[in-house]
Amino acid sequence: MRQVTIEARVPGATAEAVLDRLSDFARYPEFTDAFRAVTVQPAPDGGLDSTWEVNFRNGVLIWSEHDVVDRAGLSITFVQTAGDFERFDGGWRVAQAGDDVAVRFDASFDLGMPGLAPIIDPIAERALVDNIKRILVGLTGPGTTFPALTEASRPGT
Repeated sequence: MRQVTIEARVPGATAEAVLDRLSDFARYPEFTDAFRAVTVQPAPDGGLDSTWEVNFRNGVLIWSEHDVVDRAGLSITFVQTAGDFERFDGGWRVAQAGDDVAVRFDASFDLGMPGLAPIIDPIAERALVDNIKRILVGLTGPGTTFPALTEASRPGT
């Protein structure tokens, strides 16, 4: 199982505004061509059900997930409900940091191919990190910075 953590800083923003942008999943394909499509529908429990189509290597990964946007807690959590991953879950957290907003994305994934994991998982991890960074900059502006990757986000760990 791979773990990915990305931390970012968004200057001159409010945590609520950043959370609103992050929860606009249908816009993600505007910021990287890795995302073919994202469809979102309200779920009966007040959350969201989303379906994702993402280019990966010479194919497409497709999965559905259940998303919960907690505006009071300034977080978004997701868990895969069906699809190409064996497991994919995680979330976003935002916090006001003076005039800036601190953003943290955490995810765990398992592609379910143990024999190929040493080859495929690092590629999937790098693609996830690169795409999340593009999405963050696209949604929050070019001033968004990534002060440091945590150890879990470094390729090969």
